[in-house]
Amino acid sequence: MKRREFITLLGSAAAVWPLAARAQQGAMPVIGFLDSRMPDAVTGRLNAFRRGLKETGYVEGENVTIVYRWAEGQIERLPELAADLARGQVNVIATGGGVPAATAAAKAANGTIPTVFAVPDDPVRLGLVASLARPGGNLTGVNFLNVELTAKRLELLRELVPAATRVAVLVNPTSARETEASMRDLDAAAGAMGLQTKVLNASTSRDLDAAFAVLARERPDAVFVAGDAFFNSRRVHLANLTVRHALPAAFSQREIVEAGGLMSYGSDILDAYRQVGVYAGRILKGASPADLPVIQSTKFELVINAQTARMLDLTVPPTLLARADEVIE
Repeated sequence: MKRREFITLLGSAAAVWPLAARAQQGAMPVIGFLDSRMPDAVTGRLNAFRRGLKETGYVEGENVTIVYRWAEGQIERLPELAADLARGQVNVIATGGGVPAATAAAKAANGTIPTVFAVPDDPVRLGLVASLARPGGNLTGVNFLNVELTAKRLELLRELVPAATRVAVLVNPTSARETEASMRDLDAAAGAMGLQTKVLNASTSRDLDAAFAVLARERPDAVFVAGDAFFNSRRVHLANLTVRHALPAAFSQREIVEAGGLMSYGSDILDAYRQVGVYAGRILKGASPADLPVIQSTKFELVINAQTARMLDLTVPPTLLARADEVIE
């Protein structure tokens, strides 16, 4: 059996045992984990989530059960999957996937089950909580500040490619709210730096190929890839396209750089998921999500793939290398 098939089997095994039956199995609490992606795309994040749970005294399979619902990239399935978890009387719902749609689906599916989220944008602006300090409802979690780091990420890309004047921007049009917020900050930063930008849309693998066919013809100086769960789920494909077409590119998530991308700058996403696990454990112990302040990430990491830089015949400035949290050789 292939690894992906095995992991998918594990992730979908919950369907065999109804959630309501699980929730009635005596004292063992049940956490529902809702994610927009496929399980093999988030192995590191799941492990970080479990570490957070362990910090509060909970170990999967020993004193807590976790049931998983994966949208497998089909965002439209999230409401159905969230409703399934709500019907199953889980004690806590944890949402991931890098898209607020998962959390919004969980919120719409129930008004009482405590829900812990990891979202890339301001949860107050998204309408998920009343305030960061006092969420006030049944939701709380972590804002890992993807949108807020847009300008800094563009600044680092310019430092990496100082002669750049034309930058292509790749966004996912189906993430309309996040794209609008990112573009607002990016346009302001690009104007201040004297950069010309051109936006290309992609929400499928075919779209990615089409976008890079355009880039191959127009030859921008660099590519800025907006933070989005879709791009992370296609990280190998995306990294290969940037290298194949010899285009320096900046990303928001280190996983894309680990897959061969050039550079990323963003929040420490594993720490964010660890904190989601900590909050889920605290709620199981009796804490109210209304009183748990939303955590804003304070750990940020710059990751550079030196091997990819050499393949692109690009010299990374020593000052940038010195500031990198990790350099992949």
